Amino acid sequence: MSEVFLSVVVPSYNEMKNVERGVLDEILGYLRKQTYTWEVIFSDDGSTDGTADAIEEWIKQQKTKGLAVVHNEHAGKAQTIISGMKEATGEWRLFVDFDQSTPLEEIEKLWKYKDDGYGIIFGSREGEGAKREKEPVMRHIMGRGFNWLVQILAVPGVRDTQCGFKMFLGTTIDYLLPQLKIYTQEKNIKKDAFTGALDVELLLLARKKHIPFKEVEIVWHHHATDRVAPIKDSWRMLVDIIRIRLAHW
Repeated sequence: MSEVFLSVVVPSYNEMKNVERGVLDEILGYLRKQTYTWEVIFSDDGSTDGTADAIEEWIKQQKTKGLAVVHNEHAGKAQTIISGMKEATGEWRLFVDFDQSTPLEEIEKLWKYKDDGYGIIFGSREGEGAKREKEPVMRHIMGRGFNWLVQILAVPGVRDTQCGFKMFLGTTIDYLLPQLKIYTQEKNIKKDAFTGALDVELLLLARKKHIPFKEVEIVWHHHATDRVAPIKDSWRMLVDIIRIRLAHW
């Protein structure tokens, strides 16, 4: 059994605005209150605005064990998450969005199910107990459309595959990563901020391998970004879903 109970993997790409907003202190402040052992892996996607250097300087100031930065060549969010997960050692491993759109404290809703035999427990912005705060209409429409396609082509029954708040048993993610066919370090490299459908492929694989997972309603706050290009990103996501479906057939 791992000496670390929870690994938090935080992908980053040109996040200086969020660094200055204090999200690093938010993450650490929450974890310091916990009784279990933890580590935080900041997996950087080749940032060009000084994000990785700023995180490393912040880590030095904290004088706290369990904080690390992984430097990656710029290849897109999926590869950055994979890289961080490979470095993580926790019994449970959670990846979260850098901007803390889903605050780390929402993990307490996931913990309720950790002893129920699930290999993956993940946040959902859909359902009776979920909240989407200040979400732009276009982004909401785009998300609903994408999920409709996912339901038809990949993982029916999952209400929200794209929420960036997913927790895996270490043994589960170690088993799934080598079996990815689309989102690997060698394939599907994206040279921009494109997120992609890594979540879809992981959930499709889990269902294919009969690994039980649980979708849990959480609170999500929208933070303004210029990285979402509705038309281009929607088209690329559709292409990726089709590639995932074909690959796993």
